[in-house]
Amino acid sequence: MTWRPQYRSSKFRHVFGKAATKENCYDGVPITRSVHDNHFCAVNPRFIAVITECAGGGAFLVLSVHHTGKVDPLHPKVSGHRGNVLDIKWNPFNDFCIASCSEDSTVKVWDIPPHGVLKNLTVPWKELQGHSRRVGLIEWHPTANNVLFSTGYDYQVMIWNLDSPEAVIKNPVRTISHHTDVVLSMSFNTDGSRLATSCKDKKIRVLEPRTGNLLQEANCKNHKASKVLFLGNLKMLLSTGSSRWNHRQMALWDQEDLDVPLLQEDLDGSSGVLFPFYDPDTHMLYIAGKGDGNIRYYEISSEKPYLHFLTEYRSHTPQKGMGIMPKRGLDVSSCEVFRFYKLVTIKALIEPLSMIVPRRSESYQDDIYPMTAASAAAMSAEEWLSGINKGPVLQSLKPGSRVPDSYPELSSGLGSKGLGNSLGTRRSQSRPGQLQLAYIQDQLGNKECRSKTSVSNGQDPTLCSPPKTENEVWGGFDLRLKFHKQQEEIRRLREMLNQRDVRIKQLELEINNVRNSQGSH
Repeated sequence: MTWRPQYRSSKFRHVFGKAATKENCYDGVPITRSVHDNHFCAVNPRFIAVITECAGGGAFLVLSVHHTGKVDPLHPKVSGHRGNVLDIKWNPFNDFCIASCSEDSTVKVWDIPPHGVLKNLTVPWKELQGHSRRVGLIEWHPTANNVLFSTGYDYQVMIWNLDSPEAVIKNPVRTISHHTDVVLSMSFNTDGSRLATSCKDKKIRVLEPRTGNLLQEANCKNHKASKVLFLGNLKMLLSTGSSRWNHRQMALWDQEDLDVPLLQEDLDGSSGVLFPFYDPDTHMLYIAGKGDGNIRYYEISSEKPYLHFLTEYRSHTPQKGMGIMPKRGLDVSSCEVFRFYKLVTIKALIEPLSMIVPRRSESYQDDIYPMTAASAAAMSAEEWLSGINKGPVLQSLKPGSRVPDSYPELSSGLGSKGLGNSLGTRRSQSRPGQLQLAYIQDQLGNKECRSKTSVSNGQDPTLCSPPKTENEVWGGFDLRLKFHKQQEEIRRLREMLNQRDVRIKQLELEINNVRNSQGSH
């Protein structure tokens, strides 16, 4: 028989990288000179945050995604840490909430105003004090609302419930103490029921995060892992690191058996850390090296040979860190399937880089945009801590598609009015800040209209009656205490609105007085 080469068809074979033009980059950003192997950048569809170099404490910059071009050197910063900021991450369910960790051994969670940071922000919404040494890494839980993981140079992984009413939280709900050295990376599986870590002690661990139980441990002498990543629902892990001969290397593992890697592949002899990024919708893996100008990308399959090299994006500008836009922020009209934000320190530049599937048609391409993770939590922190696992809430990227609510089972059981709306959609925010204020304004603005069509029995229509019994259970958790907290918050917000109305009238009177005095002169 004659030998014939085997060709593998793939709709992503011709994916190419397209760097943004200079006017669509962020120029003049004082990017941090920290030597930590973190991304230093976090992106969501509204804002881009980047850790900056500054004297006397730590700070990071929050810009509107559309604020491209030259950045004002005096642009206000988020500057509440006493030491250098080491990592920042946006809340996946609230585009106005970001967490940061620092050398001052604290983690802080910030509320970003809807119009961006207009003056220096120094007071956080929550401060988490539990680590005894500097905190190097943070991660949000992928499906539960307001659950944050942190790890530091005390070798501890701590789990925080941000639904706690205290502004300063000193006790994590769980501390995991299996590591004997600094944790270098953390990654969750799709439903957040497994946590994978890589550690400076050269071991990869798979843990059950709620209990802290160690499920698997890899100690491969031929592979020193620096970063580890769960590969979606493929039940595999990918790690990047170095081989025995100090070649940069990546390895593929079965998550149920970490004794021997399924695959090991040497890449080159450079020294920079390899950052892996995985897109579970397209099964594409991107490998970007710190200090490199190139990004390799592969397609992952569940069968041998598992890893299929596609091509490589090359540029002359080295990247110090990378930010990733969530799928819901991509431009589907240009068939964009992934977007990086490259930190180019030598030019003080943040350069967006779009990965595009070439297509002739300008219509929406269903085959490259399956249902993807939405900006809605699948469950509350209490549900997750009680032992429940749920996959992410999914949404379509097709223009005009409805964005799902948080806690979809609870919302669908209650309908689209009243408390179901406030508990479903509104609880997806980290606290009832500006967005809930807008919600209350809407409720007050429509008060007269709704009172004509609904029977309020003398009660305010924005307030609902409490659960009928003391032990009424709704959606798997006791609602009574939460209900009264919600009502108290609504009353507080209404008082704020009344105060603002009074202040507006005062300002209008002052303006009229100034105009009158100018007219008389």
